[in-house]
Amino acid sequence: MGRLPFLITGCLLIIAFDYYFVNAVLAVFKSWSKPVRDGFKKIYWSISILLIVGVFAGIYLNIYLSLRSVIMVSFFLITACKIVMLPFLLLDDLRRLVVYVFRKKKVVEDAGINEHNGSPVIADGGPEPITRSAFLVKAGLVAAAVPLTSLTWGIASGAYDYQVRRKTLILPNLPAAFDGITMGQVSDIHSGSFYNKRAVLGGVEMLLGEKPDFIFFTGDIVNDMANEMRGYQDIFSKIKAPLGVYSTLGNHDYGDYHFGKEPSAAKAKNLADVIKTHELMGWDLLMNENRRLKVGGEEIGILGIENWGMGRFPKYGKMELAVKNTDDLPVKLLLSHDPSHWRAEVLPKYPQIDAMFSGHTHGMQFGVRTEHFQWSPVEYIYKEWAGLYQEQQQQLYVNVGYGFLGYPGRVGILPEITIFTLKRA
Repeated sequence: MGRLPFLITGCLLIIAFDYYFVNAVLAVFKSWSKPVRDGFKKIYWSISILLIVGVFAGIYLNIYLSLRSVIMVSFFLITACKIVMLPFLLLDDLRRLVVYVFRKKKVVEDAGINEHNGSPVIADGGPEPITRSAFLVKAGLVAAAVPLTSLTWGIASGAYDYQVRRKTLILPNLPAAFDGITMGQVSDIHSGSFYNKRAVLGGVEMLLGEKPDFIFFTGDIVNDMANEMRGYQDIFSKIKAPLGVYSTLGNHDYGDYHFGKEPSAAKAKNLADVIKTHELMGWDLLMNENRRLKVGGEEIGILGIENWGMGRFPKYGKMELAVKNTDDLPVKLLLSHDPSHWRAEVLPKYPQIDAMFSGHTHGMQFGVRTEHFQWSPVEYIYKEWAGLYQEQQQQLYVNVGYGFLGYPGRVGILPEITIFTLKRA
């Protein structure tokens, strides 16, 4: 269980904050009677502990998907509010420390003056206890309502608000038979996070309504486990195209975050089931291999590699296998889940790749995205994180994803269905 230490550490930090927060609230609302104070503590701690237990149960036990979704949503929203509250509490404690030091110094100075004048020092028990600033704590409570409101709105309206983005992809060497052909892309389904089958179906119908000639899926069909697709396989099986649906694996599809990075029989079985799911849906899964797409007697190459990511992300991809026997093809389109692969390996080593298609970033599911401007905190992690990029004659498109992970919604960075029109010039 590779993520267990991180979960335990995170939950201990949350419990520490809860203790800190409860004392802050009780210090501000001193007028509360003892029964009210005791009731507040019992309710607060009960909710916090139940959510923490629920998170572990949702991850490690086979509980109903709808119940797990409710637990995860509640945990995420409440934790976000706590994070916003924390700076206000720390600022108030810093204020209290400064005041305490100042008063202590003043008492010492006053005592020295009295002794110098021969006057007796009156022991009054020291300075009055320094209480927390009601203003700062209450301001923190108000500020915490901002993410609660926006993130709740992101769940209610953003999680399934699918957006069709249309792009013209210029490929100078594109054969004439492919000029004007259309291609669809979806990425990062993360079926284990869904809680609204009707909305998911609606997005699939939007994609099919565009009638693309062929379709790419660029990885992360599940969060961890192959069985997450049981309730959604029939929906995504509807994704068909005249020239085929081509797919690849993402970092979550291997089960590393559930089983750990070391090989095991259970992990291998889970991956085999994920691969079988692609087959049952009629998707052509490319694992370090390629296909020749033929139209009107002319061909282009579709290449797909297993996940290859920078840093801690696994590198299962083998480009040397994916490009094998493709030298004669005038255009090569690459499916590679992680966009960091483009700059790290494709650009410096594989100039024959005309365009690469990725996902992975989700646009962090938060930010601003308009026709001419986009921003998300994820841009400080990934140089290429959403949309179309170009270096010399090579291009990359990063789809911000169909589903969601962690936070069960989206604010500003909405789920994406991309439709490309291929053009020679």
